[in-house]
Amino acid sequence: MPINVTAKKNGPYIVSGDLSQLALTDPEGNKYDIAGKQAIALCRCGGSVNKPFCDGTHSKLGFQAAEAAVKQQG
Repeated sequence: MPINVTAKKNGPYIVSGDLSQLALTDPEGNKYDIAGKQAIALCRCGGSVNKPFCDGTHSKLGFQAAEAAVKQQG
């Protein structure tokens, strides 16, 4: 199954699919252990204390996100 990324309404990015094919690393190149997971939620509000993973802080902050893809002009 391919890896799929879905932007949740005013919430995290949900990454699902064959995560064994995904390498998620920190700025120093250290890998996050996502072995055995079928999906992960990545923070996009910036408020999570468990970055890069979502901890639900977006709902307390009133985070408003733009989910729609913008069509390119021209």
